[in-house]
Amino acid sequence: MACGSCGTTVNGVPRGCKSNGNCGTGTCGSGSEKLAVFDWLSNMTLPSGQERFDIFEVRFKNGRKHFFKNTENLTISMGDVVAVESSPGHDIGVVSLAGELVKVQMKKRNITIDSEEINKIYRKATQKDIDIWQTARDKEEETQRKGREILGRLGLQMKLSDVEYQGDGNKATFYYTAETRVDFRQLIRDFASAFSVRVEMKQVGARQEAARLGGIGSCGRELCCSTWLTDFRKVTTSAARYQQLSLNPLKLAGQCGKLKCCLNFELDSYLDALKPFPKQELVLKTEKGEAVFVKMDIFKNFLWYTYKEESSKWFRLTLEHVLEIIELNKNNEKSASLEEYESEVEIPVKVSFEDAVGEDSLTRFDAPIKSNRRKKSKKKFTEVAEKSTIENPQKQVNQQRKPQQQAQKPTSVNNQENVNQPNAPTQSTNKKRYNNRNRKNRKPKNDSNSQ
Repeated sequence: MACGSCGTTVNGVPRGCKSNGNCGTGTCGSGSEKLAVFDWLSNMTLPSGQERFDIFEVRFKNGRKHFFKNTENLTISMGDVVAVESSPGHDIGVVSLAGELVKVQMKKRNITIDSEEINKIYRKATQKDIDIWQTARDKEEETQRKGREILGRLGLQMKLSDVEYQGDGNKATFYYTAETRVDFRQLIRDFASAFSVRVEMKQVGARQEAARLGGIGSCGRELCCSTWLTDFRKVTTSAARYQQLSLNPLKLAGQCGKLKCCLNFELDSYLDALKPFPKQELVLKTEKGEAVFVKMDIFKNFLWYTYKEESSKWFRLTLEHVLEIIELNKNNEKSASLEEYESEVEIPVKVSFEDAVGEDSLTRFDAPIKSNRRKKSKKKFTEVAEKSTIENPQKQVNQQRKPQQQAQKPTSVNNQENVNQPNAPTQSTNKKRYNNRNRKNRKPKNDSNSQ
């Protein structure tokens, strides 16, 4: 397999970087990795006489990375699975970075070459090491489920978010979050007896938990903390105020429950744009009265003000008008009313949809469709009637003659008798017989009443 960045050959077959460090989206065949680094120095040769840097960056589960030293002078490249030193035993990881870029990453994390944090690489992982590693990884989900059951039984106020087994399967690290200090000595004993491994408990924050688990944000993209964001800066509500955002905790909070990290991304641009704007607490003095600030549009340079005594109506002013009023107030002069300034504001015309290439309107589905079933059925009925009239004109003539013949037809003797007798019944004899028969066959509801 190969990603789109690898390109294709003449026959359309993807070349594939074969994990040689030239892939821009991660390791081929396994999809995009968390916090992957593109080695842009991979095709450059070192100066003559300079040895290759013998420290490598190794990646473990959920983007956890550490530095290890190649003391055995092994031939290692990016993407190799190696067995590294751990406490106790050994761990299995994948080489994520090699060469001169490792120095840059070590400098970023303030780690020196002779630091005690740097362990050594034992060997390249054999097939037996990989099988044991995969077997241990397969037990993590079941271990997490049972661990949460033990937590519920003990009643501890903590949340078990993730479990990570060591490569040799002898140790398991349990990551948890808790708001208060928790005494988990009994919990460690229960974990050790239930899973028969060495237990290590590690507390992480809400942001670190979201970064480890990953997910999709409200913007529709993968979480920044789990893909590229490595440092968690402090986020305050003042960042939302500067950007004129609603202080709604449901909209400003991310999946970690804290304020979204993306509130800091555009904060510098807003601060630069807000420099010429006056303070919001400033009151404008006009001939009609004092006006207070309501809201603003930073990038269109519009501000809305209203009178203290009549706050029902807002007046749109430009930034130049507001600065002019402030300058007059500094000279102890009152400006004209806000209505006069608002009349000078030129509101930009909103460009509607233009059918430039013969396409339909983009808002054609916005208006509700009214049902005209009655009109359609009536129209259809009239069309069918007209069609039948055109096809059978003789039938229409016969239908017109029938009522005339019925009017000229002589009445029978019985009908004449009924006409002569005004109080005579109009029902036929058959109907009388039917009514008499029903009256005879009608059964009584109660025997005593009938007797």
